[in-house]
Amino acid sequence: MRVLETLLRRPIRVSPLNQRRWVNFKNNRRGYWSLWIFAVLFVFSMFAEFIANDRPLLVIHNDEFYFPVFVDYPETEFGGFFATAADYRDPYVQELIEKEGDGTIIWPLIPYSYQTINRDLPVPAPAPPSAENWLGTDDQGRDVVARLIYGFRLSVIFGLVLTLLSSIIGVAAGAVQGYFGGWTDLIFQRVIEIWNAVPALYLLIIIAAIIEPNFWILLGILLLFSWVALVGVVRAEFLRARNFEYVKAARALGVSNIVIMFKHLLPNAMVATLTFLPFILNSSITTLTSLDFLGFGLPPGSPSLGELLAQGKANLQAPWLGFAGFFSIAIMLSLLIFIGEAVRDAFDPRKTLT
Repeated sequence: MRVLETLLRRPIRVSPLNQRRWVNFKNNRRGYWSLWIFAVLFVFSMFAEFIANDRPLLVIHNDEFYFPVFVDYPETEFGGFFATAADYRDPYVQELIEKEGDGTIIWPLIPYSYQTINRDLPVPAPAPPSAENWLGTDDQGRDVVARLIYGFRLSVIFGLVLTLLSSIIGVAAGAVQGYFGGWTDLIFQRVIEIWNAVPALYLLIIIAAIIEPNFWILLGILLLFSWVALVGVVRAEFLRARNFEYVKAARALGVSNIVIMFKHLLPNAMVATLTFLPFILNSSITTLTSLDFLGFGLPPGSPSLGELLAQGKANLQAPWLGFAGFFSIAIMLSLLIFIGEAVRDAFDPRKTLT
């Protein structure tokens, strides 16, 4: 316990180089504020179940507290006849809970989940924006705002996981190529050239015809082709630095190749790698959106921004669908581009403090 308290009391020391990078990042006001906006939107979407849900946040019945957002309660818990999960949007269930003023239902800000169908629409779906459905509904009667919140979260998480995994594989492959060089580099380069020639979209279409793609299947297929994005950058850095004096000295002292690669050379390569990560994240999200738009992405019913764009294309009489999908994707990708430009400026050695 004392060791932990000592560590917490120690001031966090940041090297002058990282301080300069942070200042350069903040000087790019567009990228700096884009980072804050994107972070707020992402954190907001992480609590989607508490913002947009067809289950109440809290139910008070017979002086007891229930939390349907966490637990499935049967209808019999509130005096009903069925032992199945209660449908809180059913007027009968609401009457059971609020019987004689005994109960209270506290709903989220948006009383719809991404798959909730509004069966009380005054007009056929897709319904235009209203006080109940702020951005209208899609062609199945599902709330557009709820689908945007869940779709944004799913797209960003998919992009982050794909970027992280592909970066790990790409950095490791580039490090091996650049450090050992020779035949290892030559063979790896020929393999990568052949691998890049494989049409990923056609492969996805074939797989989608055999099995129904889900989050993890799509992630695995796209990971097969996305890892090559960083190989060239890391390879070039390792090729440049592998014959430096400190590397030769480490070899002479008997330091293993693994230690030299990932302790001494990798930090130099990470500077170029980090500048590419926001753009790789952008590309990952765009790929998922494109596949969903074409119908080869996530399963039907998933909160997909690409599927929302496809609905806008199929329902030209409902422009709110196309506008909602377009502006949500455009804002998200623009923020990531601005963040990437700021990161690039932060790690640019030619940038000086102003």
